[in-house]
Amino acid sequence: MAEEGSGAAAEMEALIRRLRLHQAGPSPYDPAPAATPAVVGDGELFRPRRAAVLVCLFRGAAGELRVILTKRSSTLSTHSGEVSLPGGKAEEGDADDAATALRESKEEIGLDLALVTVVASLEHFLSKHLLVVVPVIGILSDIQAFIPVLNVAEVDEIFDVPLEMFLKDENRTSEEREKMGQAFTVHYFTYIKGNQKYLVWGLTARILIHAASVVYGRPPDFPEGNAHFNLPKYTKDCSSMLAALAKH
Repeated sequence: MAEEGSGAAAEMEALIRRLRLHQAGPSPYDPAPAATPAVVGDGELFRPRRAAVLVCLFRGAAGELRVILTKRSSTLSTHSGEVSLPGGKAEEGDADDAATALRESKEEIGLDLALVTVVASLEHFLSKHLLVVVPVIGILSDIQAFIPVLNVAEVDEIFDVPLEMFLKDENRTSEEREKMGQAFTVHYFTYIKGNQKYLVWGLTARILIHAASVVYGRPPDFPEGNAHFNLPKYTKDCSSMLAALAKH
């Protein structure tokens, strides 16, 4: 048993070393100053808000990598009752994206930051509310030491799922949609635990597909069908773009 434990620890250390080498591609939502358009008339340049989510991984009882998810409170004004990763909007005192993801995780689920080793920041995503969302991968060293304390104003439940499920075609459905002239795929993953059934979809599913691809070093068994929507240049264009993105 000791050899088995040391082997699992060595595998996790190797994973940490590999993920620390990951270099996210340049963000399409952080244009270089030279590319910033000149302000015309009374136009105000649009500055998107930034958010970060924590892809918190740990070894399950069978040695598989699992990721912590939450079910958002049914009383929230946006995405109520949906499955999400811990995280939220950046605040002025946050040193970086990792600090945002960790702070929000502590506030939402009582995660002890001393238990988490941040190993990588991934490519940026754009939410339908025009938030630039940065996924941060963290390794939870001791799942037994993590005692969840839920912020009931934000979170109804906490649970975990195998990360590799987001690379498999099992328990997955999808639908094709079109917005602003671009076709894209919306993925839905179903996870059943006892009498509970959870649906992971939308932006959370997209982030986890990408995170799993990075962690396992292979693409998913299905076409991702992603689309890229450019941010508006000016604040006055923001409302119309939000309306277009919000339409189903």
